[in-house]
Amino acid sequence: NIFVTKQIDLFGMAATGGNVLYASIFLCTDLLAEHYGKKQAFKSIQIGFFASIIFVIMTQFMLNYAPNDWDFAQGAFETLFTLSPRIVAASMATYLISQNLDIYLFEKIKEKTGEKMLWLRNNGSTFVSQFVDSAIFTLLAFYGVPGFEEIWSIILFTWFIKIIVAVLDTPFIYLSKMRFFESDYLKNHNSRLGKILYKISEDD
Repeated sequence: NIFVTKQIDLFGMAATGGNVLYASIFLCTDLLAEHYGKKQAFKSIQIGFFASIIFVIMTQFMLNYAPNDWDFAQGAFETLFTLSPRIVAASMATYLISQNLDIYLFEKIKEKTGEKMLWLRNNGSTFVSQFVDSAIFTLLAFYGVPGFEEIWSIILFTWFIKIIVAVLDTPFIYLSKMRFFESDYLKNHNSRLGKILYKISEDD
């Protein structure tokens, strides 16, 4: 939600920094699902959800500490961390629904295609879940504020941005399938980086 405060123009329309950044999260969960399975991907969603809750609680505690006479950051803190309960609730609910849907669809497509057509399960699952994400968040956060036409415009435009990000991140999920990232290669690789990456993969 911090990046939502950064207003930018994309293709002549207003957007936020959060539109681009949040869309990249779906690549992360797809990577986890591809390499470690849906169980670990679902686990990462739960961890991210509870970490977000803890972060929100801690920022609210920090805001309520009275600044001393030498403090200069209180105004900036208030700008960044003063939250709308409606938007926070919409964000949390949307995160859980859309991320879980993304992993579910990713695995269903993989069951049909096997190891082939990685681009399809990466983009197919993301396109659908990102539309659900944009629709649910916009309706929960802004319904009743602008008119229906404006809400529908926001949904479609934010979804369009996320589709572009999803297409652009496709090469990265293919790069993750390179032999360098396989555990057998890392295990036998003599470099310090290879050993560290192998240890991390084994610990997981």
